[in-house]
Amino acid sequence: MTRLPVAPSTRTISAAALAAALVVPGASLTAQVAPERGAAALGSALAGIGTTGRVLTVAAHPDDEDTPIIAWLARGRHVETAYLSLTRGDGGQNLIGNELGEALGAIRTQELLAARRIDGGTQYFTRAYDFGFSKNAEETYQHWPKDSILGDVVRVVRAFRPHVMIAFFSGTPRDGHGHHQVSGLLAREAYELAGDTVRFPSRDFGLPWTPQKFYRSARQAPDSATLRVNTGEYDPLLGRSYFEIAAESRSQHKSQGFGVLQRKGVIWGYLSREATRTGPADARAERSLFDGIDTTWVAIRNRVPVAAQPVLDSALQTLTFLRAEYRAANPAGVVQPLARILGQFRRVRHTLGSGPFVYINDGLGGGNSPNARRAQDEADPALWAAIATTVARTEQALVLAAGVVVEATAPRGTFPVREPVKVDVNDTLPVTVTVFNRGRAPIFLRNAGVAGIGMRGTDQGDVTIAPDSAHVMPRWAVAFASNSPWWRAKGRQQQDWFQQPIDSRDEVAQQEKVSTVLQAFVQIAGEPVTITTPVVYRYADPVKGDLQIPVSAVPGISVNLGSTMEYMRAGVPVDRDVPVRVTSSYPHEAKVAVRILLPDGLTADTVERERTLEAQGSVLVTFRVRGTIKAGRHELGAMALHEGTMSTSGPYLVAYDHITPMRLYGASGMYLSAVEVKRPPRARVGYVEGVGDAGVKALEQLDITVERLEPAMLGSTDLSRFTSIVIGPRAYETRELLVKNNARLLEYARRGGTLVVQYGAQNMNAFPGITPYPLQWAPRAARVTMEDAPVTVRQPAHPLLTSPNRIGPDDWAGWVQERATYMPSTIDSRYASLLRMNDPEEPANDGALLAAPLGKGRYVYVTLALFRQLPAGVPGAARLLANLVAGQALAIPPKM
Repeated sequence: MTRLPVAPSTRTISAAALAAALVVPGASLTAQVAPERGAAALGSALAGIGTTGRVLTVAAHPDDEDTPIIAWLARGRHVETAYLSLTRGDGGQNLIGNELGEALGAIRTQELLAARRIDGGTQYFTRAYDFGFSKNAEETYQHWPKDSILGDVVRVVRAFRPHVMIAFFSGTPRDGHGHHQVSGLLAREAYELAGDTVRFPSRDFGLPWTPQKFYRSARQAPDSATLRVNTGEYDPLLGRSYFEIAAESRSQHKSQGFGVLQRKGVIWGYLSREATRTGPADARAERSLFDGIDTTWVAIRNRVPVAAQPVLDSALQTLTFLRAEYRAANPAGVVQPLARILGQFRRVRHTLGSGPFVYINDGLGGGNSPNARRAQDEADPALWAAIATTVARTEQALVLAAGVVVEATAPRGTFPVREPVKVDVNDTLPVTVTVFNRGRAPIFLRNAGVAGIGMRGTDQGDVTIAPDSAHVMPRWAVAFASNSPWWRAKGRQQQDWFQQPIDSRDEVAQQEKVSTVLQAFVQIAGEPVTITTPVVYRYADPVKGDLQIPVSAVPGISVNLGSTMEYMRAGVPVDRDVPVRVTSSYPHEAKVAVRILLPDGLTADTVERERTLEAQGSVLVTFRVRGTIKAGRHELGAMALHEGTMSTSGPYLVAYDHITPMRLYGASGMYLSAVEVKRPPRARVGYVEGVGDAGVKALEQLDITVERLEPAMLGSTDLSRFTSIVIGPRAYETRELLVKNNARLLEYARRGGTLVVQYGAQNMNAFPGITPYPLQWAPRAARVTMEDAPVTVRQPAHPLLTSPNRIGPDDWAGWVQERATYMPSTIDSRYASLLRMNDPEEPANDGALLAAPLGKGRYVYVTLALFRQLPAGVPGAARLLANLVAGQALAIPPKM
């Protein structure tokens, strides 16, 4: 058969098939909280001009960052503050949807960017892939090549050039997670080695940089702190404290359930100085992070060329004047002086030459790339960073003071691209660019003043835009960006780290490489300013209001299967419908031929169907598949033929209100996991879905009758028709009505039913009476993170391990990421512990699979990581699931 690349699940997406549209700076998308505007934004911008301190914070995952410290530094002290997360959080769990793996990593990347828009920080990542929970640094280094990830940290240090580094973890076993330990260790090593050009040559890692101080967060051990800051400090300009801002920032990590209260009052943040190259010898004598570090303009002035020093002096004097003259109700008064000092700062910058060498990897040879400036043309990195930051902040303040806004809108959110990727000159999409002047003085555009890749339109000549007016420029775009995740361009090496090298750009700048943006060249008070804006599709949602979505290039014809992994029972007749969704992004009708490609043993009612799609239309084409398939892993594919081109991929839209919408691309294929599994006779399963739960679909694919149950139904529905009821993972955390109706579920079991409960986070005893008999969890609940950890069957004759499928050694092979999570450590004697397992050098735990008689029925508690195994098509997980729901299928159903 013709072989197609098979798309991994959009819930556990592998390196071979995921692409995502990522956020463009400045875009106001969905329900994201808008940044400060008006007087608050301008006042903060003016206050920040001239502040040159830089702080880099380091941890392992999205949601590890200390947002109060970041907000206090960035918003409160106008310090350039960045967070370096080693990973994108791919290995975590997901409380808001079913996405796992790289799809979850893309979501959590967006959550971090949403957080940074609120707290004012900058975001960086390394290439490390979050492969899941790790017990220690040694285990983590078995997955991540230390030198490569350390090199990434050094690249970021040299690119960002911090005066101070803060590690949020200690680098010791007390951090718990191995990724946390490694982040603490690598942060300290980078502090020591960022200036070493022998180990890390400039041509590959950027010019050397030596941070002056290294701190660790002492939030978990305040007594060890050498410095504390009041992150609860109130900012009257912003109308809230930095801790309140930080709480809003942290609450963007919604996929991890990290919503927090915006508390008021004094709230201390704690730091402990671990190393320093300057300042007081006694760390407790310090009064600030920058004690001993001269970030004043006096120090900077002495490093500026002598001819430029009077220009710098004049700019600083004017800056003092305009701050005193600024009036929130009338910002027009600072426009002229802002333009003047912007010009002066630019003149100073010009005397420094082209700036320091910047490592930019564009696939053309790293340091040999024509896009990477040569090191011998370098300027003083510290001086350049201070001047460049000051120029950027002054430009921002000038645009805010002048009231200039640029918008670029398109009539739809997608742009068709033929496969293989090719933009036809006739495939154009109109884009309307509008420049608004909401200030009190005219602004000027030269030759319509707008540029973008592939843009064309009528030359309108020079334009003056009067106060309180706008200039509209219709243009037609002939090239749009894919908005795919840049870090996935070369896949993953050995599944544990991404191969696409990072460079000197932060995450927002990296995304601009794959985003569709326009630049407007505006003169304000005679000084040119470039304003970058995304091209968006804008519409009004009846409930959410004004929504703006970045325009993305998508396949002209895309093909999606209903699933990317499905179970089939091996060796038994198959009769299943396979739906294929075909979508057109063309503005005209499109005739397509849809084909299905099947593995040996399966045939379809037809191998090809023709359909005509309306403009931007979609159609579901269903093939009936029959036959018998051998045990093993097989591939099924679909394709669509249109005007001589073959489409073999399609997007899966991920849209949540707090992040930028994303399209995750995968090949139009799926895996079939054919399993030798016996169905429990006469089984009828009721299922309350949990978090990231693939249980219902797995049961359906195994031909076991299953019915979804909503928690609100439990109080009134007839439960006696079910031979077993399954509660999905972490369902008690997220479904309040389930907790309220739990007593009825326990009564169902007492009357003869089987109640199967999958794991809850940490401590199920947080809900009194949830479990029929006591279970206790350690403060850090036990986990078995080695997916191939040995499994000891303690009661091999137990029905859950023998009926209808005898569970043997082969059923524990091929597991992914972990064996079990949040396992109880103290177990009431009325539970039968069926399995024993542990990670190396850890005590055995008997809490992976527990069963207890309850009245006439049975209660089963499962901490096995089925939520990861079922989407991956692990055969043993399917066989075990069939046993778990067998319940009392041979007996008379319970009477309720």
